[in-house]
Order: sequence, then C-alpha cells, then structure tokens
Amino acid sequence: MVIQLNPEPEEQDEQILADFPEDELLEITRVERQKKSDHRYIIHFGAYQLAVHEDVMIKYRMITGSSFMKTDLEEIVVADERQRAYVEGLRYLERKPRTSQEMARRLREKEIGETIIAEVLLRLQQERLLDDPLYAKQWAEQRMTNQRKGKLWIRQELREKGIDKSLISEALENITPEQELESALQTGRKKWNLIRGDVNDKRRKTGAFLMRRGFSGDMVRQVLNILRQEEDFEGEDEDIYFPD
Repeated sequence: MVIQLNPEPEEQDEQILADFPEDELLEITRVERQKKSDHRYIIHFGAYQLAVHEDVMIKYRMITGSSFMKTDLEEIVVADERQRAYVEGLRYLERKPRTSQEMARRLREKEIGETIIAEVLLRLQQERLLDDPLYAKQWAEQRMTNQRKGKLWIRQELREKGIDKSLISEALENITPEQELESALQTGRKKWNLIRGDVNDKRRKTGAFLMRRGFSGDMVRQVLNILRQEEDFEGEDEDIYFPD
C-alpha cells in the first residue's frame, strides 16, 4: 500500500527550539511531570524548557545535571515527535483495526509531520498492527456474511478506505460464488416475503433491492429464479432486465 504524503511542513524542532542558544552547553536544572499527562515531562534548562515523552527522556538520560547542545535537542525533539505519533497510532487502533490510509489521515489531524507519519506507518506495519491485506480479507468476509452486502458494494467500501486495488481483488477472490449466492439469497428471500403484490412486483422490487446492496446483475438473476421457483407461481412473468 502506497500512502500519498503531503509536502513536509516547517520542521517542528526549529519551532520548539527557536529561542534556545546555538553554541552553548545547556544543563538540565529541573525535571517535572507535565500536568494532566502521566507520560510526559517538562525538562528545564534554566530559562528554557522542553516537553518530552518519558520513553524519550529515559532513552536520552535527561536527568537533572545532564547537559546537551542544541543539536542534541533537535534530535531529541524529532524522537519525541516520532514517539508521540506512535502512541497516537496505538490509541487509534484500540477500538478497531484501521487501514494505512486511515492511520495516515488520523496522524495528519494531530499535526504530525509527513516524514514521521511514514516512519510510524512502517513501524506499525512491521509490528503487524497495520495489515491492509488482512484488513481487506476480514472486511470482505464480514460484510458478505453479516451485512449481506455484494462484492460491488464491498469493493467500493475498501476503495474509500484506501486499500490498494490488487488487495481488494485478492480479498474478493476469497469469497466463492456459492458464498455470495447464499448471502444474496438470504437477504433477497427476506425482502421477497415482505413485498405484497404479484410475482412481478416481487421480482422487480427484490431485484432493485439486491442491486442497491452491491450484487451483480447475474447474481440477482440467479436469486430471482430461485425465489420464483420457491413461490411456485404459475403464469407468465414480466421480463425484467438487470444489468451486470
């Protein structure tokens, strides 16, 4: 899956460290936990201060008495931004699985830089926390089995979620014609039995209903033929065309 990245905004470390002196060794004078945050700390360098995640603080041994140059702090700010993005990504995954594009969109909403987004996406993919092929497969199966949606509907949904076309095709290939027919037949039969009127009314309305749910014209015709046989109705039927 290739994520389209937006142009990189102004480097965040330049904004955060704009007032820090260039060629001066800066000693940490105080470390305090940030209010309303259990995992972020404010690092004081005399008149200057910098907020970082505790993991970053530990990694760079940012304790009282330690000294850093501004160039060191620029590296730390980037590491903190990367950690902030990763934690935000984990939070976003708590409720349900996400696609890579959904994750990228979420991180942009949190004003994460594009370079960091790319790095975090790669990390989450390597950890199998983002898995577009698996997501597409499970989504297709769930929508077909539980929601009784057709392949056309499922394909469009996965496109909107940013899944690559080849992955969508692979996911849909895992659904057999028999499975799709069974899904269409179950939801079609329910609709058929709710319609009052003659068999032509039932065929017309049930066919339109199935088309709206993303089933192909060929699949709709198969279902209507089965339902017509189940109806055991004698007489001529109006010829209704359902396009592929």
